[in-house]
Amino acid sequence: MAWENSTFNSDFILLGIFNHSPTHTFLFFLVLAIFSVAFMGNSVMVLLIYLDTQLYTPMYFLLSQLSLMDLMLICTTVPKMAFNYLSGSKSISMAGCATQIFFYTSLLGSECFLLAVMAYDRYTAICHPLRYTNLMSPKICGLMTAFSWILGSTDGIIDAVATFSFSYCGSREIAHFFCDFPSLLILSCNDTSIFEKVLFICCIVMIVFPVAIIIASYARVILAVIHMGSGEGRRKAFTTCSSHLMVVGMYYGAALFMYIRPTSDRSPTQDNMVSVFYTILTPMLNPLIYSLRNKEVTRAFMKILGKGKSGE
Repeated sequence: MAWENSTFNSDFILLGIFNHSPTHTFLFFLVLAIFSVAFMGNSVMVLLIYLDTQLYTPMYFLLSQLSLMDLMLICTTVPKMAFNYLSGSKSISMAGCATQIFFYTSLLGSECFLLAVMAYDRYTAICHPLRYTNLMSPKICGLMTAFSWILGSTDGIIDAVATFSFSYCGSREIAHFFCDFPSLLILSCNDTSIFEKVLFICCIVMIVFPVAIIIASYARVILAVIHMGSGEGRRKAFTTCSSHLMVVGMYYGAALFMYIRPTSDRSPTQDNMVSVFYTILTPMLNPLIYSLRNKEVTRAFMKILGKGKSGE
C-alpha cells in the first residue's frame, strides 16, 4: 500500500538540460542533429549488413547487433527529451519512467557483454585463423549474442524492479533529461545504501568482467600482430582492432564514471554531460568509426547506392 500511495499517485518531473535561452536552443537543435545522424548511421549499418551477403560473417553480425543496440538506446531517451522541450511539458509517467530505466539499463548491459564478444571474435580471427570457422560458427556466435541480450535484460529488470520498490514521498523532480535509476535513488525517502552497495558490486561484475576479456583478447592480438610477417596483414589487423578499441574506450570510460561512483558524490551537471556523451554522441560515432575505417562496409554502401541509381 505504501508503494501505491507514495510512488504511483503522480508523475515524475524531468528537469532536463536545456532552457529556452538562445544558447540552449542552439544546443538542443545540435543534439537533435546528432540524434538524426546517429539514427540514420546505425539504421544504414543494420540494413547494409542484412542486405549484403558478403557481410554475413561473425564480425559484421556482431557489428549489426551493436548498431541495433545503439539505435534502440538513442530512441529510449532523446524523443521524450525533445517532446518535453518542444511541448513545454516536463512530466513523465511512472510507466514511462520504468520503461526508460529497463531499456536504458538493459541496452547498456548488453553492450558491455557484446563488446567483450567482439573482442573475442577478433582474438580468434587473428590468433587462430585456421580454427576461426569452428570457434566462431554461426551457432556459437548467435548463442554469445543471445546471452549478451539476456544478461543485459536481466540487469534491466532487476534495476527497474528494485528502483520502484522504494517509496518516493518527497520531491519528484529528477535532475536529468531521462529516468536513470541513480537520479531516482536520490529522491527516495527510504534508506537505499544496501541497494547501492549491491548495485556497485553488480556494476563491477558487468564492467570489469567484460573489460578483463577485452584486455586479455587484445593483449594476445597485439603480440600476434607484432610477429606477423606480412605488412599488409599487420596494417589490416591494427585498423580493425583500433576501431573496436576506440569504441570500447569511449563506452567503458563513460560507464565507469557514471556507475562506479556513490550517489552522494554525484553532480547533476556532470551526470547530464556524461550521459549526453554515451547516450547520443557514442551511438553517432560508432557507425562512423567502423564505416570510415572499413573498406567492406564502404563497398557495400556504394553497391547499394549503385543498385538504387540503376533502378531509377
